Amino acid sequence: MTGKERIIKLLKKEKIDQVPWVPFAGVHAGKLKGYTAREVLQDKDKLVESLVEVKKLYQPDGMPVVFDLQIEAEILGCELLWAENNPPSVRTHPLAETKDIPCMCMIPSKEEGRLPMILEAMGEIKEKVGEDTALYGLITGPFTLASHLRGVNLFMDMIEDPEYTKNLLTFTTAVAKAMSKYFIEAGMDVIAVVDPLVSQISPRHFKKLLHEPFKTVFDFIRENGALSSFFVCGDATKNMEPMCLTNPDSVSVDENVDMATAKEITDQYNIVIGGNIPLTTIMLHGTQQDNMKYVIELLDGLNHDKLIIAPGCDMPYDIPIENTIAVQQTIRKPEEVKAILENYFVEQEDIQIELPDYNKLRKPFVEVFTLDSVACAACTYMLGAAMDAKEHFGDAIDVIEYKYTEKESIARCKAMGVTNLPSIYINGKVEYKSIIPSRQELFFKIEEAKKELE
Repeated sequence: MTGKERIIKLLKKEKIDQVPWVPFAGVHAGKLKGYTAREVLQDKDKLVESLVEVKKLYQPDGMPVVFDLQIEAEILGCELLWAENNPPSVRTHPLAETKDIPCMCMIPSKEEGRLPMILEAMGEIKEKVGEDTALYGLITGPFTLASHLRGVNLFMDMIEDPEYTKNLLTFTTAVAKAMSKYFIEAGMDVIAVVDPLVSQISPRHFKKLLHEPFKTVFDFIRENGALSSFFVCGDATKNMEPMCLTNPDSVSVDENVDMATAKEITDQYNIVIGGNIPLTTIMLHGTQQDNMKYVIELLDGLNHDKLIIAPGCDMPYDIPIENTIAVQQTIRKPEEVKAILENYFVEQEDIQIELPDYNKLRKPFVEVFTLDSVACAACTYMLGAAMDAKEHFGDAIDVIEYKYTEKESIARCKAMGVTNLPSIYINGKVEYKSIIPSRQELFFKIEEAKKELE
């Protein structure tokens, strides 16, 4: 059975021979050939060359062609901030100061932005590896695209102007359908609707505002002959059932979600679940044995029916090649790996972290714990909310971001008891975890914190 057959049969709920493996090697693919993130996301030849290397080294059953949630936003007028080791992030939001709804004539065409390059790359990689590897086309989900256009104001809109929010989501849903169609026509087997911000809202808001857009997109993908995945980041546990009710073929989650708990829900709805190898603590900073151990424990703790093993999200650029190979080998030969790990013990790094004396602060201290605000959309908007507060309060407050990609920040998270990313702490107390606050709500919390310090 080829990897492609394995993925397609699994998503169609047919029996397969072993658990599939899907490495989400986005810009990390470029690292394999010595290309920067900017190069691999702008140059077709370098992208295809890097993807062929992913196939060669990691032997995936399925793989994405591009992992960039800014493709649509860039075409629609968002300015991007480019990085060498991360996908770009959205710098400006064209609807930040207006409640206009874009005209349907603004839906991206195949000729706009980087789409011609991407579609051509899809065609080439389809010819090179598509016969035995399932190819994933990743589109930006309706909610995250709406946030790219509107910025952090979207979270206030959901409360104060749900009708406007629905109208904006109608437009971004139409964009998602168009992108799905382009990618299906380019030969993609699975369309992954990637929407990190879904983890940042309540089930009530999901059911009220997001159920119909997502169901519309998944129905459209199915009607056009492809399979689908609902891809989320952060602690989406509270929204697992609402997500399943939108009827995707599969769901993909990250390390913030307990796989056993989530799989109980997806199994009830006969939906495949994929995930959730930790990106930083295991894949980036761990050893080969750490990666093997995590995957073995994941496999041992789950029913293998309707299961895909994958990184929790887009793989960081600098993940050691040997760590990803170790994951692949563990999935293929778990019993052999168990023998290798028989006498292995995890070594804990002793990084000393000095926490502030929160009882002696002179002004409110806002700490934002993120995976990485450059690489993670949910983290971008959580930090954006905090920086909006900084702009409003000025020197009356302090704001700092701690990125989980850094070992010191991982140690700080442990010392602080941070359980979810992204999170906002004010004066040492968690105020928001996996929920992006509205401007008004966050300002109120900061005002309260100021009074407590007086």
